[in-house]
Amino acid sequence: MKISRTFAASVLTLAVLGAVAGTPVWAAPAAAAVPAFNLDADVNRALKTFDVPGMAIAIVKDGKVVVAKGYGVRKLGEAAPVDGKTLFEIASNSKAFTAAGLAMLVDEGKIAWDDPVTKHLPGFQMYDSYVTGQMTVRDLLVHRSGLGLGAGDLLWWPSTQFSTDEIISKLRYIKPATSFRASYAYDNLLYIVAGKIIAEKAGKPWGEAMQERILTPLGMTGTRTSVADMLATSDYSAPHSKINDKIAVVKPMPVPNAVGAVGINTNAEDIARWMTVLLNSGKMDNGQQLFSVKQAGEMWSEQTPMRIREPKPALAATKPNFYAYGLGFQLRDYKGRKLAMHGGALQGFYSTVLMVPEEKLGIAILTNAENSPAMASLYYRILDQYLKVPPSDWIKLYADQEAAMHKEELERQGKETTARAAASQPSLPLASYDGEYEDAWYGKISIREEGGKHVMRFERTPDLTGELEHFQHDSFIVRWKERNFNADAYVTFALNPDGSIERMKMAPISTETDFSYDFRDLNFTPVKAVEKK
Repeated sequence: MKISRTFAASVLTLAVLGAVAGTPVWAAPAAAAVPAFNLDADVNRALKTFDVPGMAIAIVKDGKVVVAKGYGVRKLGEAAPVDGKTLFEIASNSKAFTAAGLAMLVDEGKIAWDDPVTKHLPGFQMYDSYVTGQMTVRDLLVHRSGLGLGAGDLLWWPSTQFSTDEIISKLRYIKPATSFRASYAYDNLLYIVAGKIIAEKAGKPWGEAMQERILTPLGMTGTRTSVADMLATSDYSAPHSKINDKIAVVKPMPVPNAVGAVGINTNAEDIARWMTVLLNSGKMDNGQQLFSVKQAGEMWSEQTPMRIREPKPALAATKPNFYAYGLGFQLRDYKGRKLAMHGGALQGFYSTVLMVPEEKLGIAILTNAENSPAMASLYYRILDQYLKVPPSDWIKLYADQEAAMHKEELERQGKETTARAAASQPSLPLASYDGEYEDAWYGKISIREEGGKHVMRFERTPDLTGELEHFQHDSFIVRWKERNFNADAYVTFALNPDGSIERMKMAPISTETDFSYDFRDLNFTPVKAVEKK
């Protein structure tokens, strides 16, 4: 399963000639009339088209590693290249590791999928007492809890000072958006709870448990379970985000309190090992099962139906016939084949891990930028090659759609700004909006006058600090000092009949803002006025 960097670098050159050790790699049978494909050329084109500094790709087929190599640079402005050992944060692709960790505990008889969570974490509590009692270990993984999309993510994103235990305890204050088990809505907090169960059963932190029980047995020697540990190595990628539509290096965003939902930092060579074991129903190179065939089936079985959305006409071929969430994986189809896949996103990093069980095919794409079309265009190209489908120019199709959608969003924001009551004034003197405000689950924020500006600060999230500017009436815009967040938000005050402030609500300005900036779920009420000096 191990692949040398020299082999990874040369395999595609050989593939274009049609064979590696006498076995065709990329060229399909002549009857299919699918041309051989140069992965290097396509990846480099995608890097340029989508403004991605670096990328690592792993492809496994029939139990063997075909590709595990890097492209581009680890850090913009520096020459160090991405290689097969360069580490990337894979964010929510860590959820599959948490699911596998729980599956191993099920095999060992230490938990059951349908055990109540309170059996293993007696202090666990949701907003509704019925849900608290009925929530099972399985429910933690399948996004049907009734919580809204990304509910509570501001407890850990961007980097906060809340502990894991504090985050879990605050679930009891987050109001549900739907009935329990009524519909799919992606969440992260319940995977943090799942990670806590693993830690409790192991008697050690989630990261150590993952290292001991999964990473070491699989030979994933380069993988790290924290950003701090990744930064202590010599071969890791820097995060990159767009600031005013221009790619830039940004600081890492460690989130050690969210392990279980995120936490794995890996490379192309190691993720190839992971996919190989998944595609082999948990069987390792030594013939032993990491987790049983039965649990492998559970992980890739449909648990929660997901809504199928209509793609733009140019991407019609990507529309699935079924779409569901399993245990740590999204499940769907493409060209008659079932796919088990997931995405991951943290500040400056996006990743995709995708497997086609019937074909024993696995594809992983790790990037040091925030651009999902770059990954989608490549994995569809690779899928088409292996499934013997006449190729489409996915890079152009996705680039055109991305440009059109971004243009549409900018136009929408422009119309919103033009339509505002620009001549309106706040109901109160600006100093009257200063003070401390508190939300039931997040806690406190403050607004204070600093150097002639009114500055909002989230008390437990140092990087969520920004200046307020008047928008219209009693609505303002907070512009975060960390411009790479791309998460500026409306801040709107509601007044009592006597003119005092009743509450303050927030909402993202842009539809492109990551859903984990769940400002819409906050409901702040005044705590006290700030003392004037």
